This record gives sequence, structure tokens and C-alpha cells, in this order.
Amino acid sequence: MTGLAIAAHQLRKSYGDKTVLDGVDIAVPEGTIFALLGPNGAGKTTAVKILSTLITADGGTAQVGGHDLATAPQAVRATIGVTGQFSAVDGLITGEENMLLMADLHHLSRNEGRQITAELLERFDLADAARKPASTYSGGMKRRLDIAMTLVGSPRIIFLDEPTTGLDPRSRHTMWQIIRELVTGGVTVLLTTQYLEEADELADRIAVLNNGKIAAHGTPDELKRLVPGGHIRLRFTDPTAYRTAASTLPGAAHDDEALALRIPSDGSQRQLRSLLDRLDTAGIEADELTVHTPDLDDVFFALTADLDHPKETVR
Repeated sequence: MTGLAIAAHQLRKSYGDKTVLDGVDIAVPEGTIFALLGPNGAGKTTAVKILSTLITADGGTAQVGGHDLATAPQAVRATIGVTGQFSAVDGLITGEENMLLMADLHHLSRNEGRQITAELLERFDLADAARKPASTYSGGMKRRLDIAMTLVGSPRIIFLDEPTTGLDPRSRHTMWQIIRELVTGGVTVLLTTQYLEEADELADRIAVLNNGKIAAHGTPDELKRLVPGGHIRLRFTDPTAYRTAASTLPGAAHDDEALALRIPSDGSQRQLRSLLDRLDTAGIEADELTVHTPDLDDVFFALTADLDHPKETVR
């Protein structure tokens, strides 16, 4: 467990005859961003609720922040912060009052509460709106306030359950920057998302959850290599160089009109270096070289395809 902020083994959860989590393992190194990716109903929110002590698992074990989930839930709660899918912001009071309420819940003194409230409102660019009712805030402002409220207790581990759902692209990118800054400050983040681009942009490691099971896990690049279709494309302007390269690389697909070759590749540095060495040895220089790897869309659909049901729409 050393070096892991979150370590879960064989988590199980059912509701009646519906199995939501079916033996899920999760390992999140300290100071990293871990994304739990999956379609609606895959079990993402259930996993977060278990790991944040909101509900109990039917089976399995877990440690969060070095504390056992079953025997030391209070210690876990003192270590974590949680921002759920739905805003915890009270729209009837101001942003500042929402923050001060959280400070009271964390038993901070009046002075401490006011100090950390002012600091966080400034950090999240909410100082100018601090004394306005939260109901007047935009979606992006409410989400920033949500995370600011989560940080009042200085948690070492933060769970973000679909943190950018419903936000416009600009607000989503702002939220990504906030999440990156949290990790730079030493916080560990576990986020759930349906947005493939979000997982690719943010996560150090990703687990794809489907029908209650982990279908695959790894870095974004590792996951992309699971799906066939990666290739290296070489384009030439000199027909002679093109023909020489074609004879040197017998496994390549030819595009005689574009003077281009397509060589199957897993996108690894080792394979690229090997290809370049072969070209150098033969004295061939391509005018253009591009590496194409499958994206997370390809990975997601390959791992979550259900032949009995239509594919879910993933945003």
C-alpha cells in the first residue's frame, strides 16, 4: 500500500439482483490524477460513494489515505473532500456564506474560517461575487464554488464525481486547470467522467469501468495501444525515394497517388526508432512522418461494446 492514496481490492456492491460493482480493484498513487471512465450506469458514482464512506460495500477491502475504510471511516473522512455530480451550493445564501458554513462544519475558529474563505474565493476567482446570492452564479462559478467548499478542510485526497458535466467548453477548460493546480499542490484526485477528452487531458492513469467491472486500466497511451489501427505514415515528394522506401518496408500499405506509405505500429518509441534506423541505413529520407494512434473514443467503444444493446452516446 506504500505510496498509494487509494487502494481498493475486489469491491462489490449490489442493489437487489442488480450487481453494480463486481470485484473492482483501484490503485491511485499519491499526488496523481486517476480517472474512472465509463458510460452511465457503469458503477462510477457507486465506487466514489463507497471510497468516500457515503455507502458501504457488500464485499472487498479498501484503504484511503492510509486508513481502512471499514474500521476507520472517521479518519478517512478527515482526509478526503468530495464534490458530487450535483452542486452542494445553497443558492439562497451568498458564496461567502456557503464557504463560512463549510468552515463551521470543519470546526474552524471564526478568524480561521474567514481567512481561508477569503483565500479560496480569491484563488477561484469568486471574490467579486462573494456577497451575491449563489443562485445568481453561472454553472461554471457554482462548480468552482463547489470545489472551493471542498478545500476548506485542506483534504489530501479529493473525489470529483463528473466535475464538468453541464459546463460550457470554456468553463470546462477552467475546471481542468483548477484540477491540475490541485495536484501540483500535492493533492490526489480521483475523478469520474464520461468525457473521453477530459480523461485524456487530465489523468495520469485511467480505469475503464463497464458493467461493474474494470475492463482495462493504464496510462492514456497504454490504453490507446490496446486497440489495433495505429500506424506510422511516411509521405514523399520524390517518386524514387518513395519506391525505394516501399521496397525497404515490405509490410507497408502503399498510396501511389499521395506517394505515402502506412506502416502498422503500436505508437511506441521503440518501434519508431527501429523504423527510423531502417530508413537511415537505406539512405531514405521521408518528407513527412506522422504517428497515428487510436484515441480514447476507439478504446472506449472497443472495451464497452455490448452486442446485445446499442452503444451508449459518450460525450
